Amino acid sequence: MNDSSSIRDVLIFTVYKELGSNKSVLFTTVLITYVLSLVINVSLLLLFYLDHSLHKPMYIFLFCLLLNGLIGSTAVWPRVMFLLWTDINSTSYKLCLVQVFLNGTYGGCNFTILTVMAYDRFVSIFRPLQYHTVMTPLRVKLLLVVANLPAALVLGQVILTIQIPLCKYNLHRLFCDNLSVSNLSCGETFLARLSNLYGLCAIIIFVVFPICLIFLSYVKIMKLSLKASRHARRKAIETCSPHIMVFINFSLASLFSVIYNRRNPYLPGEAHILMAIIYILLPPLLHPIIYGIKSQEIRCSIFKIWKRRKWFI
Repeated sequence: MNDSSSIRDVLIFTVYKELGSNKSVLFTTVLITYVLSLVINVSLLLLFYLDHSLHKPMYIFLFCLLLNGLIGSTAVWPRVMFLLWTDINSTSYKLCLVQVFLNGTYGGCNFTILTVMAYDRFVSIFRPLQYHTVMTPLRVKLLLVVANLPAALVLGQVILTIQIPLCKYNLHRLFCDNLSVSNLSCGETFLARLSNLYGLCAIIIFVVFPICLIFLSYVKIMKLSLKASRHARRKAIETCSPHIMVFINFSLASLFSVIYNRRNPYLPGEAHILMAIIYILLPPLLHPIIYGIKSQEIRCSIFKIWKRRKWFI
C-alpha cells in the first residue's frame, strides 16, 4: 500500500491525546447528556406520531427539527464515546467523510427548518383566518423539501472534498468537519480553495440568509403586536416564544462554531470539547425541552397520555 492510500485510510485525532485523565469525566458527561437527549427526543417524536391532534404543520416541522438534531448528535457522540472508552485516536477516511456529511446537514437543515417554522408562525399571525388555505398539505410537503435542501449542497461539498489530495493525517478536533479535512490538503491547492469558497457560499445561503428572513419576520410580527390589543400581543408571544428561544440558542451556538472553525486555532483540548458541546450536544437536548415546556398543546398531549397510562395501571 502506498503512502497516499495509507493517509486516506486513517486519520488521527490529536485532541484525545491531550485530554489525559479528563477522558473519563468527558465520557460520563457526554453519555448522560446524549442518553437524556435521545430519550426526550424519541419520546416527543412518538408523541407527535401517535397524537393526531398534533398532526399540524407546526408540529410536522418541529418533528423534522428534532429528528435532525438526533441525526446530528448521533453522527458525532457515539463515535466520540467509543474513542474515549477505547483510547483509540484514529478513524477511517471514509467514516470521517460520512461524519462530515451528517454534521454539515445537521447545521444547514436546522436553519432552513427554523426558517420554515418562522414562515408558519408568520402566516398564523398575519393570516389566521386563511391559515389552512395557505398551509395546505401540498405546501407543507414543498416546505419540507426546501427545509432539507442543505443535504444536497453538503453532499456536493463532500464530493468536492474527496477530490482533494491529502498530505497530512492529523486532525486537531474531536470529530470530523469539512474545513478540518480540507486543511489536510497538500498546501493551498485549487481544489482546497474551491472547497473553502463552496463552504462560505453554503454558510451564506443556508445560515446568513435564513437568519435574515427569520429576523425580518419577527420584526414585522413585533410591529403588528405593538398595534394589537394586550390579549393579541400575549397570544403572539406565546405562539412565537419557543421558536425564538430555539432560534437564538442555535444561532449563538453556530456563530461560535463558524468563528472557531474558520480561524482554525490550535487550542487546548478543553476548548474543542466546549465548542463541540455548545454546537452539537446541548441544542438537541434543549430544543425539545423548550418546546415541551412552552407549548401548551404539547403539555396537554403529554398530560392526556399520562392520564391514560394511570387509567390502565
